[in-house]
Amino acid sequence: MTTNTKPAASALIALPAARHLTTAGAAITLIGTFLAWTWTAEFPGDLTVTGYPGGLQVLTLIGAALTLLFALSGYGIKGLHLLTPGGTNSPVRLAALGVLGTTGYAIGAIAAKLGGVVNLEPGAWVSLAGAIIATVASLGLPSDQELDDTTRPTPLNRLVNSLRAPAPTRAKELPNWAEILIIAGAFGVALHVFTYGIDTDYAELFIGYIISVAFGFTALTRAGLIARITRLTTKHRNVTLAAALIAAFCFPFTQQNEQYALIGANILIFATVALGLNVVVGLAGLLDLGYVAFLGVGAYAAALVSGSPLSPVGVQFPFWAAVLTGAAASLVFGVVIGAPTLRLRGDYLAIVTLGFGEIFRLTVNALNGVSGPDLTNGSQGIPSIPDLNLFGFDFGTSHNIAGFTLGRSANYYLLMLVFTAVVVLVFRRSGESRIGRAWVAIREDETAATAMGINAFRLKLLAFALGATLAGLAGTVQAHVSYTVTPEQYQFAGSVPPNSAFLLAAVILGGMGTLSGPLVGAALLYLIPAKLQFMQDYQLFLFGIALILLMRFRPEGLVADRRKQLEFHETDQPDTPPDVPLTDQTAGTTKAGA
Repeated sequence: MTTNTKPAASALIALPAARHLTTAGAAITLIGTFLAWTWTAEFPGDLTVTGYPGGLQVLTLIGAALTLLFALSGYGIKGLHLLTPGGTNSPVRLAALGVLGTTGYAIGAIAAKLGGVVNLEPGAWVSLAGAIIATVASLGLPSDQELDDTTRPTPLNRLVNSLRAPAPTRAKELPNWAEILIIAGAFGVALHVFTYGIDTDYAELFIGYIISVAFGFTALTRAGLIARITRLTTKHRNVTLAAALIAAFCFPFTQQNEQYALIGANILIFATVALGLNVVVGLAGLLDLGYVAFLGVGAYAAALVSGSPLSPVGVQFPFWAAVLTGAAASLVFGVVIGAPTLRLRGDYLAIVTLGFGEIFRLTVNALNGVSGPDLTNGSQGIPSIPDLNLFGFDFGTSHNIAGFTLGRSANYYLLMLVFTAVVVLVFRRSGESRIGRAWVAIREDETAATAMGINAFRLKLLAFALGATLAGLAGTVQAHVSYTVTPEQYQFAGSVPPNSAFLLAAVILGGMGTLSGPLVGAALLYLIPAKLQFMQDYQLFLFGIALILLMRFRPEGLVADRRKQLEFHETDQPDTPPDVPLTDQTAGTTKAGA
């Protein structure tokens, strides 16, 4: 397949007029955010103030500013061309669509909540008019690349093609210190964006945030900026990992609300468990539908030995011993379950692991002293798990550090961050090792890997046991964060995570076999339902819709490695070399060379 990267000749509006109108529309939208959008403060965010944007106005302002910058870069202004090393016009279109979506949603939400469009002030109409002008005019800009020869030139295909962009050109080499500063700045921006999303106080603002981030990130991708940063992070992997940990460490210091810090702690717990599942599913290719049971084994083991007054065991281990107990219990269960079942493949293995997850839940529910031995208190679980106290640091009380107040949830967040760092290190080292390459070989073709001398059963059992151990580590912290463990917390599917369906969706959505993919997937899948409570009852349905869309438009996941990109997307290189007829002269030369 060949693709031409020169701009298309046809356009809805003449090029100079289209660019001028797009720039003017973005400027008008930006000005409208400084005017009042409604007359009453009943709508959250206080959009009644002139000269001081708030709530959804801020999102529209940021989107309009981004659209304006991309539009100005098309004029060739010195310095602004650095914003678009990839596509020039597709980022403008995507940013304008994002502004229109955010502004249109805001106006619709105001009208729905206050009882009609009569409650809108002129500022809302100014921003909407500017967004419409910018969007329509941006459609008149030429495409960054022409349709390939295999695609029919229908209006829909032309529109889709206008949102694509060629790969960015190779950037000029910078000094190492400058590249490291760029990486640090990128993670600083990412921390600010993530913190803003968690700090949203009402559903309308969070939905607007999701719209803005989705279109804004796509626009930055088409502009080539994300690819440039990705090249830098790939070049400086250790610096990138350190910057990510520092940004994550700074998160609790930005939170004054204990509820939001708790969301961050739970995201870390489930992201860590998803990363452990990524060893099993992403690297070794073993479909495990009962993985949440290993999280439950670690949580129950830690709860039994952590000094809970209702624990039938009645002992209290130090935390390090409780962690080792939970990890060891999960490891044993992983080996016991994996040894007789890992000779199965595909759907049969998935059915067996699904059965194990349900057996675990039913078993701990039955160990109540009536149906079986009194070990887990049955459906009541093990409540009143005491807070940790490590080296005199009480995780259950607030602490003032450098002028910042860290509450209970922030304390456990920082503790879980240490565990996440350990799991990330284990995943990274194992994935890059000889064993990790053997896992990938088994995932791609177990028969071929076995023929090459790889002991597939032993390595699959190792992956299964390692994944179970990592889940057990996270379970020991989860038991203390939630105060209690019950059987109903560890289901295959449910409205509240953790559950196996949630974890599997996080791995697939984020990108199987990658380091950051499951972390991103788990963060999205936990944060969105936590902020939009009305989605709790439709979580599985929405998971299914998200996976269908993902399989259609980005089957390699949000964060994909090079192998998956080559596997799921066409390239300019043919799969097989063309057949070349063997002439007599070539044959004679071959024989002579032989």
